[in-house]
Amino acid sequence: QVKLVQSGGGSAQAGGSLRLSCRTSGFDLDYFPVAWFRQAPGKEREGVSCFLRRDGYTYYEDSVKGRFTISRDDDRRTVYLQMNSLKPEDTAVYYCAADFEGTPCYGGHWSRYDYWGQGTQVTVSS
Repeated sequence: QVKLVQSGGGSAQAGGSLRLSCRTSGFDLDYFPVAWFRQAPGKEREGVSCFLRRDGYTYYEDSVKGRFTISRDDDRRTVYLQMNSLKPEDTAVYYCAADFEGTPCYGGHWSRYDYWGQGTQVTVSS
């Protein structure tokens, strides 16, 4: 059974840091990378970061480049999103998701992802 369980997040001041975790089970994390999405109130869900290939090549949405880092711990079957230099515009519900067909996390294809974490609120105050 495929499961993605999120932890972390919460509230931070602008300029602060938070880390999100996504613990996975039921599939091979090496073959089916996990992506991070977010959805702010009144906005469409967007891809934040994902692994594009097994060699670790990654994608970052333009607004988070240089501030967010995606990583994985295969022993713990967990994917992380380290968020530094947070801005109020980073406020959103963040989701991890898995897709078994190689769908990229960018380009608005979030609906093709089949498995989702429960979501976690990230609130950044100025």
